[in-house]
Amino acid sequence: MLVIRPITAADFAALKQIAIESGAGFTSLPVNDARLQQKIAHAEHSFAARVEGPGDQGYLFVLEDTQTGEIVGTTGIEAAVGLSTPLYHFQQNTVIHHSAELNVFNQLKTLTLCNDYTGASEICTLFLRESYRRNHAGRFLSKVRFLFMAEYPERFSDRVIAEMRGAADSDGQPPFWHWLQKLFLTIDFPTADHLIGIGKKAFIAELMPRHPIYVGLLPECAQQVIGQVHQNTKPALKMLENEGFAHRGYIDLFDAGPTVEARLSQIKSVAASKKVPVKIAEVQGEQTLAVANTELQGFRASFSKNAKFDADQQQLLLTSEFADTLRLRDGDLARFIVLDKA
Repeated sequence: MLVIRPITAADFAALKQIAIESGAGFTSLPVNDARLQQKIAHAEHSFAARVEGPGDQGYLFVLEDTQTGEIVGTTGIEAAVGLSTPLYHFQQNTVIHHSAELNVFNQLKTLTLCNDYTGASEICTLFLRESYRRNHAGRFLSKVRFLFMAEYPERFSDRVIAEMRGAADSDGQPPFWHWLQKLFLTIDFPTADHLIGIGKKAFIAELMPRHPIYVGLLPECAQQVIGQVHQNTKPALKMLENEGFAHRGYIDLFDAGPTVEARLSQIKSVAASKKVPVKIAEVQGEQTLAVANTELQGFRASFSKNAKFDADQQQLLLTSEFADTLRLRDGDLARFIVLDKA
């Protein structure tokens, strides 16, 4: 059985292996021992902290195969981004150049460096090993974050974002990057990617263009990928769009991938989740349910058809094995959503 739980220091080796497997462009997990250990320690502190509102907390979870003890994936939530280290985006705008005398009316697209998402919560750091990308595991890894956020809404902003990986060429390099590198940064993409991953972002403020950029002046290959996602990211974007996330014109500085956003209370899985008492019973449901207990440091979640919602009794029926996995007993409260595709 696959179970989500908070990360611990004992998971360092597994997290490093995931960082290696995730490859370039996955800046939230750099292959850097000190940075990874820092992220784990920060997560442990965040789960233990008493908070009244979103702040500098990061909740990092691991997906464990209980049969083998192997860590096969990870997923995370940042409570409020940009508070300690600035979070930069390009904002897409349109400016009008109009001459009534010449009867000329031009609408020109621009990109402007901004920090507009400061304070928003971010869902991030989702990775699942390829051999486990089946049987709802990927959907669960994405949606389990919404179960946690629904249970602890006070820990998160009402504005939730997700940064989507941008388009890449046959060499794995983002076409949007090349004009930036040539004119402003003069460092290669892996170097910039690494610096972002280890939290050294000062060069963005120091070297990036400070004035609006006219999109029409960029190379055609850069213009074409603005707001486009990497081929491998399309399923994740589709899933988030089904949850109610939308692109409002903000893109990543380096690969031009879209950042999508939604209101926490309006995210489909948050709004649809139910919190009800558990009843231990022999049951085989028709739908796959994602179920989580209501603990913080002891958070556990999994998915199975060994669960069924009794609408008449307003109870969640779980088999004893499934309940034990989630550390639930008769009468405990649990939160769940239907995991099957609508």
